[in-house]
Amino acid sequence: MQIFATEQIRAWDEYTIRHEPIASVDLMERAATACYEWLLQNNYKGKAFSIFCGKGNNGGDGLVIARLLAQTHHTVTVYILEFGHKGTVDFQLNLARLHDTNATIRFISSEENLHAIPAGEVIIDALLGSGINRPADGLTAYLIQHINNSNNEVIAVDIPSGLFVDHSAKGNIVIKAHHTLSFQCFKPAFLMPENAASIGDVHLLDIGLLPEFLSMQDSPFQLIDPAMVKQLVQPRKPFSHKGDYGHAAIIAGSYGMMGAAVLCARACLRSGVGKLTCHIPAVGYNIMQSSVPEAMCKTGAAGDESATSGHAIQEMDKYDTIGIGPGLGSNASNIALLYNIFEQNRRPMVIDADGLNAIGKEKALLNKIPLGSILTPHPKEFERLFGKTDNDYDRIQLALQTATDNDLYIVLKGRYTFIASPDGKGYFNSTGNPGMASGGTGDVLTGIITGLLAQKYPPLHAAILGVYLHGLAGDLAAAYASQPSLIASDLVDFLGQAYQSL
Repeated sequence: MQIFATEQIRAWDEYTIRHEPIASVDLMERAATACYEWLLQNNYKGKAFSIFCGKGNNGGDGLVIARLLAQTHHTVTVYILEFGHKGTVDFQLNLARLHDTNATIRFISSEENLHAIPAGEVIIDALLGSGINRPADGLTAYLIQHINNSNNEVIAVDIPSGLFVDHSAKGNIVIKAHHTLSFQCFKPAFLMPENAASIGDVHLLDIGLLPEFLSMQDSPFQLIDPAMVKQLVQPRKPFSHKGDYGHAAIIAGSYGMMGAAVLCARACLRSGVGKLTCHIPAVGYNIMQSSVPEAMCKTGAAGDESATSGHAIQEMDKYDTIGIGPGLGSNASNIALLYNIFEQNRRPMVIDADGLNAIGKEKALLNKIPLGSILTPHPKEFERLFGKTDNDYDRIQLALQTATDNDLYIVLKGRYTFIASPDGKGYFNSTGNPGMASGGTGDVLTGIITGLLAQKYPPLHAAILGVYLHGLAGDLAAAYASQPSLIASDLVDFLGQAYQSL
């Protein structure tokens, strides 16, 4: 699913108006009706509403919602932000229609016109919409604060007022919505952690914009959805054998952190890899052999320093891919380890956790990483690698630029895990839940992607399929056992069901 910014959304509206064809006021009616029906389907029937409208088309949506609610015997009060000028043509037409209902209409032209919002009334925010290009100020900002201070439930139409669609609104005065009813596709703003307190739960409503537009309009961002992922899955051939599905190596674990290596190995095997060899320190040999009997093991020599932190790293060029990092610890030897691995094997590999931390300390390693490799940092690891950014949008742009400059894929983990591709395109994942905010889930992701790379999936496809399956396994596990009780092992256990669903 494509993710559109303001101009692309406006162009999609105009394309539909011209080619359906449909009048703009009728498209507004369609969008507002979808919001009205959502309210009735989600336990808002019979409640009283305070609807706040600007004089643009977002306000027009609010007027239509008000009319539909009033016509079905809801108590509706409409507050119109008044600056002494007429609204858009469609706004004015719907204002005239609203006068034929029993809705109460009030105009807000100064702070003195503001009154307490009755407790229990549901607030509909239709003040500004997605077309704004500067922060709310003056009376508009005061009204937004007034709504936020009311303690009433707030439902935003299109986008919470004061929030920018495609750049940061940090420091802006923004509506804090409990729900956002938006149209047709995700906007970049909905995918940024910094906006979580403003957007609440996002609900995409289909308003019948013509799908032909999508093939004509390129977008730098896409949402990873089932349709995309199902096209990537490679079916198994009837006469295949384990050699057809790759030989992966995982370099992981240290004293006290062998669990990370075990989780990574189990996930790699469940992803479908043909063979797996785990390069671990000698202290982890018994743990790995008993926990993951399907994997082969190689260790550093026992009885010396390698017994606690060493990894056997000879003949590494024989592997189809390598996953490195989970549970390695903060050993100074990790830097030399990475130099050695990068020299021996030039195929794309997966680098995570302490592997990334080593690169953060020795930036020259960045230029040694095999082209097409996949890095899987969480935000703090990303910051240590590539520097701080002022906001989430800048972090996304830095990830894209870094991926392009270094011919790497960067998987920036989060609620909507973001994949930066060397071709400048970005992909947000749609699966996953807060229950996955638990130790070890990142190790599972590394194992899954490593296994997919070994099976000859192209790096981009391995990253896309990996993050989607990882999040989907988390969703299935949470549905079975709850989000609070979710642990990383559950993701491995539900990976088979995630595959089955595709």
